[in-house]
This record gives sequence, C-alpha cells and structure tokens, in this order.
Amino acid sequence: MELPPYNLSQPSRAYGNHLISFGINCLPTTASRHDETRRQARRLALPRGRARRGEREISIPSPLSLSSSSGSRPLIRSKKEKPKEKGMEMVVMGTFLASLLALVLLYVLRRGNRDVRAKVPRKDGGYVTPRDASPRDSAIRDRSPENGFGAADVIIVGAGVAGAALAHTFGKDGRRVHVIERDLTEPDRIVGEVLQPGGYLKLIELGLEDCVEEIDAQRVLGYALFKDGKYTRLSYPLEKFHSDVAGRSFHNGRFIQRMREKAAALPNVRLEQGTVTSLIEENGAIKGVHYRTKTGQELEAFAPLTIVCDGCFSNLCRSLCKPKVDVPSHFVGLALENCELPFANHGHVILADPSPILFYPISSTEVRCLVDVPGQKLPSIANGEMAKYLKSVVAPQIPPQLHDAFIAEIDKGNIRTMPNRSMPADPQPTPGALLLGDAFNMRHPLTGGGMTVAMSDIVILRDLLKPLRNLHNATALCQHLKSFYTLRKPAASTINTLAGALYKVFCASSDEARKEMRQACFDYLSLGVVFSKGPIALLSGLNPRPLSLVLNFFVVAIYGVGRLLLLIPSPKRLWIGVRLISVASGIIFPIVRAEGVGQVFFPRTVLSFCRGPSSDN
Repeated sequence: MELPPYNLSQPSRAYGNHLISFGINCLPTTASRHDETRRQARRLALPRGRARRGEREISIPSPLSLSSSSGSRPLIRSKKEKPKEKGMEMVVMGTFLASLLALVLLYVLRRGNRDVRAKVPRKDGGYVTPRDASPRDSAIRDRSPENGFGAADVIIVGAGVAGAALAHTFGKDGRRVHVIERDLTEPDRIVGEVLQPGGYLKLIELGLEDCVEEIDAQRVLGYALFKDGKYTRLSYPLEKFHSDVAGRSFHNGRFIQRMREKAAALPNVRLEQGTVTSLIEENGAIKGVHYRTKTGQELEAFAPLTIVCDGCFSNLCRSLCKPKVDVPSHFVGLALENCELPFANHGHVILADPSPILFYPISSTEVRCLVDVPGQKLPSIANGEMAKYLKSVVAPQIPPQLHDAFIAEIDKGNIRTMPNRSMPADPQPTPGALLLGDAFNMRHPLTGGGMTVAMSDIVILRDLLKPLRNLHNATALCQHLKSFYTLRKPAASTINTLAGALYKVFCASSDEARKEMRQACFDYLSLGVVFSKGPIALLSGLNPRPLSLVLNFFVVAIYGVGRLLLLIPSPKRLWIGVRLISVASGIIFPIVRAEGVGQVFFPRTVLSFCRGPSSDN
C-alpha cells in the first residue's frame, strides 16, 4: 500500500535516554488541503513529545521506523474542537502556575515557623508552632521590648553583687538576660565592702576584674589581730599568684554600679527597674515572674530559667527554700575620715569585749569601722544610748591611732546599723528556678566571705550550664540545677563554717574553756607564717576545702590543751582541756551539720554531676 506524502515537524529535544518524539502530519492528495496542512504543521511544532492542536503524537524509537498503520486514523482534528482544547490548555497552565506558587509559599512559611518556634515557649519546656500556639503563648512571644530584645533565656531578680555579675556572665555567653532590680540608683550599705583574694580570682575568671578600678578601691594584703594590747600581723599566702592578686575593699555601691554598667553594655542584657511581686508557677515549675514597673504598671515576664538573688531581705526565697535565719548580732557602722590604720592595706580585727570590732579601708580617705553588738536588741540611736555605749564600752578598746577619729564620727551622729544574718543553704529544687547570693545562703560577715561565695557560685553555675544551650529542655535543666546545689557546697560551706566558728571563738565569754579557746586561737596565729598560713588561706578563700578547715580548727584546739598542760599540769587544767575540745566540737559540728555533712565532705556521692548536655539539645 502506498503511503501519502508526509513531512516531519521540528523534533523535540532529546534528554538522556528518553525517546525522541516527532510530529507526523499525513497530507491529503489535493493541493488545497496539502498547502493548508503544511502551513498548520509549520505553525504547530511538537514541544518535548506532548500533543498540540491539530496533531497526533507518535513516539518513534531509534532507528526511525514508520508503519503503514499510522495513517489509519485521522491526524487532523476538526476546527470545532479547537476552542475546547484551548480551554483545557489554559486549565493545565493555570494548575501548573498555582502549584508553583503554592510551593514557594510553603517554603516561606516553613522558614517563618522555624523563627517563631525559637520565640514561643511551650508549657512543657518545648516550643509551639503558630498554628498550635495558645493566646498565652502568643503573648509570651509578642511581649518583647521595642528595642528588639526578644524573649529572655534567663530572668534575674535583683542586680546587686550576685545579680549584676551573673547578668554579665550569662550575657557574655550569648544568653538573653532580663534583669529586674527594685532600685537602680547606687546602693549605700555598710557591708559587702571586702572581697577576699579567692573572690578576686573568681572575679578574674568572670572577666570583671576591671570593676574594682576607678572606684578608689584599696588593696588588702592580710589582717592584723589585736587582743589585750598585743597584736600580730597575718599576711595572705599570695606567693604563687600574680602581683595583682590580693583582696579589695571599697564602697559597696560603687562596685555594684560598675558591674551594672558592664552588664548593661551587652546588647542581649536588659536591665529594668521594677519590683518582682511573685513567681509564676505552672504544674510545679517556675515559668517567670509578676512584677511592677517604676511607673506602677503590672507586667509578667517569662523565661525557662528564673534566678532569684534579691538579697538578704528577699520575699521570694520562701518559695524556693526553707529559710532558717538566725540573727546573732548587729553591726554598728561608722566611716572614719582622715585617719591611718596601724597597718596599711590590712584589715584590723580587735578581739574586744563583748565581741569583735573591725576596721578596714574603703577609699584612700575613709576607714570603715564595724562594731559587733551581740543580740537582737540594739541601744537606741535616737535617745543617745548608742553614742554612750560606743564611747564608754567600745572606744577604750580600739587602737590609739583610731581613737580620735572614732569619737569625732560618733559626735557627727553618722551612726548606721545592719543585722548580721546567718542562713544555711537549704534549697527545695524547683524546675525553672534557682536561688543565689544572700537570698539563698548567708554567714556572719566577720570574715568578709559573702562576695567570695557569690562569685564562686556564679563560676560553678556558668560552667555547669555552658554546654546546655537550650534552656527550654526542662528535664536537663532541672538536673543541672540540682547538681549546682551540691557542687557549690564544699567551697561555700568552708567559708560559711569558718565565719560562724570564728565569730563564736572571738566573742568574749565567762566560761573558762571558751576563754582558753579564744586565747589559744590568738597565740597560735601569732606563732608565724608556718602556723598561720593554713587558717589564713581558708579565711581568704584560697583553700576552700572543708576537711582542711576541720583539721586546722582542731589543731588550734589541741594547741590550746597542750598550752594548758605544759605550763602547770593539774587536774583542773586537764578538765579545762577536755572541755576545750568539747567546746570546739560544739562550735564547728553544729555548723557543719546545718550545711549538710554528706554534701560538704562527699558531694559527688549525694548527687551525680551532669557532665554534658542532654541529647535533646
């Protein structure tokens, strides 16, 4: 059978191993239809093997072969079908464009969801998408300051020594920190003015050592101890450290302001004046705080971790611990002007009757005097009883070099008081919250160890949380916080126990055994560097080991017994020696028991240390 003439339209492009398609138009024998069909074939080239108007698609394998059957069906459709086919083409093209647009929108939305999930915390510590977010979640996401600070990782209640140092530390680690402080003006306190060398070393670790510069801070190289007209000078064991390492004494407010300024300079730290009224608790976990702004506006702030460090008068600590506050005495404070201490760059401790008196420099022209008054009741300042007490009881016992300045300051009436609080750390581990500073743990300020404990705690907390980048992982965060309470115990308990023990030893007493213990302590420290090095290393925070403290304490007690028996051995002295050991045990063991024997001496057996981040991070 003879086939009619045919022509091949433009072939479609070849892709890989796909078949090559050609459009074949069968031509009629008459000239008019032949010319018409040829024009139509040129106009309608086949694109990539798909059928177009007026053509039938034929896939021809290689080599090219033609079959006579291809002409058995009409290849050119009628003109009546063209409008319908054109409508179908528009539908196909519209569907394709709509699908493409949908894919683009889906991609944009998925990227947006990732950004939103990073800012919307869920109640269980995870995240929610905008579709699943509750109105409360949306409020949490949208409650961001106008400066674009965003949702906080950590809320810090209080911007004192602990709060300001912690804000800078977390901010430097890249965490978003919201600090809420009741009063951002410069504090004016008579305590928190001595930073021991151990605390200064921690300050260096935190990158805050420059905060003691430009505030007229004074270097402290040791202590001078006075008793009954005798004295001994005790130097810090700083031989192994850089020459800049020493204690520092200063105005507390100036030091705090320097740290606040340094923290606020970080772009991810927001410092706000406001009063936190309560913690927000949901299902046993702390989610944030209620607070009142400076203008009186009631607001809420949310974060996966809330740290309460608002000082010794904290109203929030009862929600997170079992406070057992003891007030053994008060400090009466004076700022002596234009006088010189017997030993420059040294703190001075006078073992007076009934309790110790402290002197130390707080600037190049001022010396702080703190008179310890035992008991919870003080002589009245208003009616002159306090001035009379200071002049008649205290003044005769202070060094002559300081006497005139002491009396002059009393006459000016610049007398201030501060309760000396002691509170062992007894936390109730709560998911999402942590206690720090004096709101959590206090000791008698005789040894000036409070800021050393705070700086040590911050270093431990920073190192513990550093691998935990996602604080929304509630389970991992809770385990790390439990570890913090245990890991801080050895260093903190050493300073706490020493402060409590020394205060009891240094106070005058009518008990013969206690008198001998007090005298033995003074004589032992007066023996020189070899004997005083251990106790002074403990006092300075350079040797924060509880076992070393207990051993040194009983060495002093045994020295006191030997001192009694070597002079004139007698049954009475032997009995006093036995009671001296009993007194020593009665002083130190209750303090250790309050701190927690297991946590003090064997912290790692109490709670395992979370060494790394959770797998969910």
